[in-house]
Amino acid sequence: MREALSVVNLHKQFRTSGGVINAVNDVSFELKSGQTLALVGESGCGKSTIATAVLRLLEADSGTI
Repeated sequence: MREALSVVNLHKQFRTSGGVINAVNDVSFELKSGQTLALVGESGCGKSTIATAVLRLLEADSGTI
C-alpha cells in the first residue's frame, strides 16, 4: 500500500498573554491508503490541533505534513 499521509515531528505552540502553551509536541504518524486513524486522548491533549494542522487550517510551528 502506498503512503497517503505522513506527519513527522509536528510541533504547535500558542502564545498567550499568560505565556506559551505547548499544544502539540513531536507528533509523528504514517497512514497508508485505505487505513483509518483514530486520535484518542484526554480533553486538551492536542487532538483537534493535530487535525486542524493536518488539514492546513492551522500552520504548524515545525515538522512536516
